[in-house]
Amino acid sequence: MGIQISRIRLPIRGLDELRAEARAEGYNFMERLANEWESGTNRFDAPGETLCGHLENGLLIAAGGLNRDPFAGRAEVGRLRRVYVHPEWRGKGIGTALVSALIREARRSFACVRLRAENPGAARLYERLGFEPIADPSATHILIFEFAADAAEADEELG
Repeated sequence: MGIQISRIRLPIRGLDELRAEARAEGYNFMERLANEWESGTNRFDAPGETLCGHLENGLLIAAGGLNRDPFAGRAEVGRLRRVYVHPEWRGKGIGTALVSALIREARRSFACVRLRAENPGAARLYERLGFEPIADPSATHILIFEFAADAAEADEELG
């Protein structure tokens, strides 16, 4: 059946462990995810936005979101944010499945999607999925969609 990626809402079982793992690796974006959700600052609920994850045995082990890019100043630019896979689950295709699902969703609403890769491993994953490095103070990579070619692929739904 493949790796199941679903839309999620917070709070969710496993989020606290993901936050702790990310903190231990020196990343604070999972903290921001939880804090922004709790405060209502970012719930990934504007048009075209979504928050997705992968659960194993009822626990969240990977998460990532799609927003309008707050740094681009243009509504047609999306941004992948807060993408994180629990260290023990890396190398199993979960990150690829998660980012691929977010890309499919982005094609529905955005002309392109940008992101900031936090480390070389993440950059390699994004580049394998078609992202190109860019020189921009607010993003490291971009994926520009060709709407005619992508329209057929945008039909796949998240669970």
